[in-house]
Amino acid sequence: MRPCIIEPMDEEGVTRLMEYIIITGVLLLLMIVMMFSVNASIMEGPANKLRYHAFVDIGNGVSARIVDLYVIAPGNGTIETKFDIPDDVAGKGYFVDVWMEGENRASQAIEVQGGAIKSKVAIAGIGATRGVIGNTTGAGWNMIQYDSKGFL
Repeated sequence: MRPCIIEPMDEEGVTRLMEYIIITGVLLLLMIVMMFSVNASIMEGPANKLRYHAFVDIGNGVSARIVDLYVIAPGNGTIETKFDIPDDVAGKGYFVDVWMEGENRASQAIEVQGGAIKSKVAIAGIGATRGVIGNTTGAGWNMIQYDSKGFL
C-alpha cells in the first residue's frame, strides 16, 4: 500500500472567485444607491412639474365650465351640468376645491391639490356676483349645479 501524499493546492482559482464576488457586491451596492438618487432627482422633479402644470390646466378648465354655466343660468330656476376631468395626473389622484376668499369674500378661487403640489386659479369673469363653493376629485363624473334660490 502506498502512502497518501498531500501536495499543496493552487489557490489562484479561489482568489479570483473571491475577487469576483467582492467586486460584484460593491457594484450592486453602488447600483442600489444610484437607483434611489436617480429616482429622486431625475424622475420625481419632472413628474412634480408635470403635475403642477396639469393642475393649472384642470383649474382653468373647471373655471371655464363654471363661467359657462353662469352665462346661461336662468333668472328663475335650476341648471346643472356634468363634466369629466382626468382621473389622475402622473399616476396620482387629486382634489379640486372651489371657495370664496378675501375680504368680504370678494374673489373666488379654485385650488387643485395632490400631495404636496398645489395650484390656485381665480375664477375668471364672474367675480363675486354668484357665490361658488364646493369640491370634487378627479374620479368619475363631476357636476356643477346652479339654483336661482340658492342652496341650503
